[in-house]
Amino acid sequence: MFLRDFMDEVWNCQDFDAVEKYVHSDYTIHLDTSDPWEGKTLDHLTFKKRLRYSFDSFPDMHFDIRSAIEDENHVAITWILTGTNLGMIGEFQPMQKRIKTNGMTIYHFKDGLICGHTQVFDRKTVMQQLGFM
Repeated sequence: MFLRDFMDEVWNCQDFDAVEKYVHSDYTIHLDTSDPWEGKTLDHLTFKKRLRYSFDSFPDMHFDIRSAIEDENHVAITWILTGTNLGMIGEFQPMQKRIKTNGMTIYHFKDGLICGHTQVFDRKTVMQQLGFM
């Protein structure tokens, strides 16, 4: 499945060169609470900058897709995110701790490419696991 390949290549394997293969040149983050790019439309270069921001905080970030439902222009996935906090998260210092949390992302498609997402996940659990709460 196209989206599983995207998640594996781009997110799990951190293959920045694969971005253009999957991501539309206009990628809008419709809803992703606490994401610095929420509400913005990204080009490929900015999308890669957003990836780097995520990988800087959690270099071993990994998404395990648990379920997927698709329709004509959307694919919704549920996932488990794991990773080790080895870099800054905003103003927070690296805690050197592992996290595990659940989430759901609805990916939007246009012209056969991913053109945005709507996402929710359990950030409170992440903050607790890192010792910030």
